[in-house]
Amino acid sequence: MGWFIGSEAGTSASSRIALCIEYQGTGFNGWQAQRSAAVSTVQEALELAISKVADQSIKVYCAGRTDKGVHASAQIVHFDTTSERPLKAWVRGCNALLPKTVVVRWAKQVDENFHARFSAFNRRYCYLIYNNKTPTALLQSLVSPHFFELNEKSMHEAGQYLLGERDFSSFRGAGCQANTAMRNVIDLKVSRDGDFVMVDIKANAFLLHMVRNIVGALLEVGEGRRKPEWMKQVLELKDRRQAGITASPEGLYLVEVGYPDRYELPIAPWVLPFFKSH
Repeated sequence: MGWFIGSEAGTSASSRIALCIEYQGTGFNGWQAQRSAAVSTVQEALELAISKVADQSIKVYCAGRTDKGVHASAQIVHFDTTSERPLKAWVRGCNALLPKTVVVRWAKQVDENFHARFSAFNRRYCYLIYNNKTPTALLQSLVSPHFFELNEKSMHEAGQYLLGERDFSSFRGAGCQANTAMRNVIDLKVSRDGDFVMVDIKANAFLLHMVRNIVGALLEVGEGRRKPEWMKQVLELKDRRQAGITASPEGLYLVEVGYPDRYELPIAPWVLPFFKSH
């Protein structure tokens, strides 16, 4: 095959490699590896491919564990290996072995202090809604259909009440293992391009289901059932029962992870041809 799969290359002292991964979450039971062999996850597919290229068992660490059905255009992972491979071999070798719905976009050697999760200082998610009374067949599982007309300007106004470092208990999913509900939302925008409405949110970190719970509340505002200032009230109540539904995982994308400039990681722009305003 020509991409150093198996034992075609040598070994040396351990080195740390960072990868940018793009994947379609449909068909996977989330990111995190499960104990059951019958359950398919992105982590397991990636570790299997990297292990074959490295000719040794590899464990990867990611920037953020996505739920079942959630997609990513720029998930960042790292792994340690004693196998020597050109960077292009990690990319092309893994892509030759991975399912078509998982792609390695780039590879870069990083120093031992880099950690995909703990070195990151922010994450950005986008939630894409198809706002039309007629569902789309071509974009099934890639967008979240919503049949009632949405006012994206009211949704954007409501989202501004969430900016800053706050207690997000009202948007925290059951089973969340985070030590605190305090999170810093850096930016939140809601925009429209034709029938597509996008919620674009960046924070230092996210709680379990936090983005989907925020989107669920914004949908109530967008439909006109709540005023934008209701979002401030929900936040202050610190009660998950007051915040409305959890939006479906379809349409949610991890699109960016921020790291200090000293790591010099490549930028992988997110491109969706059917949405122009991002």
